[in-house]
Formats: sequence, structure tokens, C-alpha cells
Amino acid sequence: MPPIINAQEISKRFGADPLLENISFTVNAGDRIGLIGPNGSGKSTLLQILSGRLDPDHGHVAIRRRTRVAFVGQHSEFAPGITIRRFIEEAMERASIPEADRVSIFAETLGRAGLMDVEMEASALSGGWRKRLAIVEGLVQQADVLLLDEPTNHLDLAGIKWLEAILETSAFASVVVSHDRYLLEAFASEVVELSRAYAEGLLRVEGTYGRFLEAKEAYLQAQGQRQESLANRVRNEMEWLRRGAKARSSKAKARIDKANELIGELADVRARSRTDSVQIDFSATNRRTKQLVEMRALTYAIEGRTLFQNLEFSLKAGMRVGLVGPNGSGKTTLLRLLRGELMPASGAIRTAEHLRIVYFDQKRQLDPDVTLRRALAPDGDSVLYQDRLIHVASWAARFLFDSEDLNQPVGKLSGGERARVLIAQLMLQSADVLLLDEPTNDLDIPTLDILEESLLEYPGALVLVTHDRFMMDRIATIVLGLDGLGRWGQFADYSQWEEWQRMRLIEETTPRATAVDSRPATPRRKLSYHEAREYEAIESRIAAAEEDLRARKAELEDPAIASNASRLVELTEQIQAAEQTVDALYARWSELESKI
Repeated sequence: MPPIINAQEISKRFGADPLLENISFTVNAGDRIGLIGPNGSGKSTLLQILSGRLDPDHGHVAIRRRTRVAFVGQHSEFAPGITIRRFIEEAMERASIPEADRVSIFAETLGRAGLMDVEMEASALSGGWRKRLAIVEGLVQQADVLLLDEPTNHLDLAGIKWLEAILETSAFASVVVSHDRYLLEAFASEVVELSRAYAEGLLRVEGTYGRFLEAKEAYLQAQGQRQESLANRVRNEMEWLRRGAKARSSKAKARIDKANELIGELADVRARSRTDSVQIDFSATNRRTKQLVEMRALTYAIEGRTLFQNLEFSLKAGMRVGLVGPNGSGKTTLLRLLRGELMPASGAIRTAEHLRIVYFDQKRQLDPDVTLRRALAPDGDSVLYQDRLIHVASWAARFLFDSEDLNQPVGKLSGGERARVLIAQLMLQSADVLLLDEPTNDLDIPTLDILEESLLEYPGALVLVTHDRFMMDRIATIVLGLDGLGRWGQFADYSQWEEWQRMRLIEETTPRATAVDSRPATPRRKLSYHEAREYEAIESRIAAAEEDLRARKAELEDPAIASNASRLVELTEQIQAAEQTVDALYARWSELESKI
């Protein structure tokens, strides 16, 4: 069967340099493609060409007849006054979804996404919920191919898991530009990297992201060996030419032509093998104080809702704290409290004397009219970094900017380039404590690797808010979790935080037992008293949870429900919660069984 989308020999340039050059890319039914590459390699441009939003300069794109293609861009903007309901209804109208199917698609998709207040203005949503709504807009179009450009930006960890589950189980094909390495590992059946390092402009590998990394290493190693072989052959040919070989014979002419061909091929391989990387190294003070920040009985509430209550935590030199929780749980608020921008409702924050705190703001507050030169070096043509004076052109080069870029306004930079500017500004400030609020948005994977290495070597204290689970697992030595309902916890890693949340869900959704089995409990090896009691009751709890799930699914099939949109949304949410309860109970049963 021919591909759903078949792009052949695509080229596109903006300005003098080509962005895409002779790129061929196909999408087949059921493909789940992770698309990666350095910032500026053309990933977003390729998606827009595949979606039909942008025409290539050369080459052509063929889309199979009657194929629906949905595109979700990086930035989620909504017109003022439009409600969630109207926004999604208009998306289904544009996609020509049959009217008979719209109510059920609307209810199921928004219910699973957790968007319950459908009369709310879309523009009033937070960044994470805007992103969910943008993804929902793509889903309700019932597309054959879904194109997603950095869909995890601004999503919290729960939102990323929701997206991950959709992509893993979907029948439609998908092409997803992402720097989230765990997401790529979970959903992708193929990984494609756009890069000038490859002879064809890209490397496409079947399998997971881990399999891709192995194949990439093998490719680059083979290319290195090819470069070494070419260099030796060129050296031999140049020695032959220096000996003054006469070019009168056809054999000599052919050898000279071959030498020129080898020299050209070697130059091409060297150009592809040459890679530039960002140089990140945060500056720390020489403070010897161990205790930097102490939070005691810290409570903060907003608009009548308590975000966290009686929070007790101490931040010491060398600690790398991962701060996690759903959108709206108070992560950014806690960072602002640490900076002294906000005052707690009760409790206290004590900091070491003359404590230096440097903050990375997730909102990327850069003046769009300021030139790159002034953004990197506000006070002149040089910067003072670690007691060394560095010219702005050299400083810019550390962050992959050319001297020609220095006079352009910051507003014309890409998201990844603006992130690099902010990191450059942070590096000029010596800090006792680094507060990083979503630093990974818009950064490519090579830059993420370098950022992680720098943070691992940073000797001061670090508080990191990130939706990148790979970075969280690699960097954080302790995890502080907020659930947004006033509760908090301290954990060894992110998986322990997830387990805590799961057990809370079980406690809240499982009804209390009304009767106790009169039979004597059978002693179990390795079970505590409470675990033994839990084990005796878990089968009946599972049966009750499954019965509840069956009842709700039966109600969903009632034709009368189809005309009741609000009840459909409510019922879909209840089914999702019931399924989670059943899964959690079975997991707990298995865990207890393993102890016996």
C-alpha cells in the first residue's frame, strides 16, 4: 500500500542558507514517528510542509486521497471570547465530522483530557491546559495522521502521561517533534533525526529511541572510519601529484580526476562531521555555609485554595531538588516564595545571610525589541565571566550564535535560541542557589545533555521544576512533591512520588468496608498486620470496583445519554477514574502476592 504522505526531494530555505535540502520523508498507516534534531535543523518547517501549511521551494508532497491530516503547532493561542465548547465544535465542523458522531467524540475526548468546564474561555486557561486543548483540537478531527510539534511544552507530568497513553494506543499515524526522551522511548516505532551530519540529511531507524541511539553511534563511527580512509587516500594522491606526474596520458588524467573527486568527498564528510555545541557552565560562589534555606510550617493559599500546608524542608549546599506536582499545585509559587517575591500565609522561610539566588523564569521574559548584542552584553561589548573579560562575539559563539546575528532583535529568535540567551544571562551571575523553572522547553536534545552535565557539576544548591522525566531522574537527588490540595511529600525519586499519588487515589476512591469477614485471617509470611488485613479484603474490593466500572460503561451505552453533553463528560471522567482504581487495586494485589 502506498504511503499516506510521501514527500520527495524537499528543499526549503529562508534567507541565504538552506534549511531543508533534498529531504525525502514518508508516513505510512500506523507509523508512530519521533522526529528529533538540533535547533534550526528544520523540524517544524518539515511538519508544516507535510501538513500542507507551507509549500516547499523544490520537491513535492503527495497525500493519499481522502486522508485527514491534523497539525498541532508549538504555540497555543486562542481568540478572546471563544469558549472551549465552541473552539472544539468549530474544529469538528472544519474536519467535516458527521453531526451524529460529534456529541460522543466531544464528550469522550474532552473527558479523557480532563477539560470539564467547557463553557470556560479558552484564552483564560493556563499554559498546560491550553496545550491540552490544542491537542484535543487535533484529536477530535479523527485524523489519519496527527502531526505534533513539541506537544510536551508546558504540559505537566500528568499531561505528558495522558499524551503518551494516547500516542501508544492510537490507530492513527503520528509524527511527533519532541525532546522528551522518555516519551520518545515509550511511543515511537521509528525515530528520525534531521541533521546535516547525515549524507541524506536525516537518519531514520526503526525501533525505540534507545535503538536509535545505538544506530546513530554505529553510523557516526562508520562515517569517522570513512573520513580516515578518505584522508589516507587523498594524502597518497597528493604525494603522487607532487612528484610531477605527467598528465598527457589518459590514465594520468583519470587519476587526477579521481584525486579531485576524493578531495571533494573528504571535504563533504568533514563538513558533516563538524558539530558545534553550546558551552554551559554555571558559576557558584565560594560560600562555605551548609544550611542555605530553611522552610518551617510553610503554608500558602490563593483564592481560598490551600496549595501546600505546614511544609517543612531544608535546602543545603550541594542538594539537587526536583520539585514536582500537577499544573496549579504551587511549584512556581514556591520558587517565588524562596525568592522573596511572595509572603506565606503562615510559617517562615529563613535564608543564610547575603544568599545569592538566581532564577530561570519559564515565561522567557525577554524584550523582543532588544538586539541580541544587548541581551547578551547589556553594559558594553564585553562580559565578565568567572573573572575573565570576554568579547560579546566570542560569548555569543558559546551559545551557537554568529556575529551576524548580534544586531537582530531578540523577538526574531526561535524558542530554543531565546532559551540559550536566558541561560547565557544566568551564567554571568554567581549563585548559591539556582532556581530553574521549566528550563527544557524548546531546547534540543544535544543542548539538554550539556545542560544536564553542567547541573551535575554545579557545586551550589539547585531546585529544578521540569516536566522532563529523564532530566528529573538524572539530576535530582531528592524529590519534593506537591499535590495542589495542601499535601506534600519528600521522596527519593520521581517513581516513589508516583507511587504515593497512586496510593492516595486508592484511598480516596475505595469505599470503606461496611462488614468484616468473621473467618480467622490466615497468617501470611512477610506481611505486616495491616498488609495481611488489606490482603484479605482486596479481592472483594476488586470485585466491587469492577462492578462499578461495568455499571458506568453500561450507562454510557444508553441512547438517552448521547443527547446529554454534560452527563457524557461527567460519565467519561468517572469511567477513567474507575479504570485507574481497578488497575491500582490489581497492582497492589500483585505486590502483596509477591511478599507471600
